[in-house]
Amino acid sequence: MTAQLTPLDLNADLGEGYGAWSMGDDAAMLDVVTTANIACGGHAGDPGTMRAATRAARARDVAITAHVAYPDLGGFGRRFLDVSPADLTDLLIVQVGALQAMAGAERAQVRGVKPHGALYNALAHHEAQAAAVVQALQELGGELPLVAAPGAVVVDVARRAGIEVVLEGFADRAYLPDGTLTPRALPGAVLTDPAAVAEQALSIATEQRVRAADGSRVELPVRSLCLHGDTPGAVELARAVRAGLESAGVRLEAAL
Repeated sequence: MTAQLTPLDLNADLGEGYGAWSMGDDAAMLDVVTTANIACGGHAGDPGTMRAATRAARARDVAITAHVAYPDLGGFGRRFLDVSPADLTDLLIVQVGALQAMAGAERAQVRGVKPHGALYNALAHHEAQAAAVVQALQELGGELPLVAAPGAVVVDVARRAGIEVVLEGFADRAYLPDGTLTPRALPGAVLTDPAAVAEQALSIATEQRVRAADGSRVELPVRSLCLHGDTPGAVELARAVRAGLESAGVRLEAAL
């Protein structure tokens, strides 16, 4: 199996604590990934958590994206909210702006925007919310790329507006035959076996395909690969993925 010529970005959702509550091992994950998606107040993340995650990412020369979400701390951003387009645009501008301010204080830079959880999933088909997200990116200056899933409605909306899009796949999530993620409520939606996760990552990286839950093969032409920081055994999974990719000759570097 020959590795792809294009480098691959490994990203992880980090900075997902809030107050006295912490989530995952950010320090260990930052030693593995090339991009950190830092929560900025929607589903998680308070000023201190944002600062700590930003400082740690900068110290390791890991790229930073704003991990924006519905304002849903109680549901960790995994519940769909029927937010009006105007409100959603404003919410995202505030979240990205907060992380940009903190990054500036730490002499770092926010290089892109990645939606989280239910918002990410909604952007696959919800045209009004997709337009609202792109509007926020335009009002933020139009220079921040958007991280999104192949085939999502928001991809075309963003590209028509002149917003750069980085396509993303998932190493630790099961896929349906149509190329969308298996809903978390279903059994097997989250992959936790290091060998299985590493195998899926390698398939995506070198073949740009993934095996769906029914055994079929789904095309997945992506530039970035996500490893969830809150998945059970996340650090072990991340290390297995990186080791497998490097052994196969895949070059790892930030996409942004």
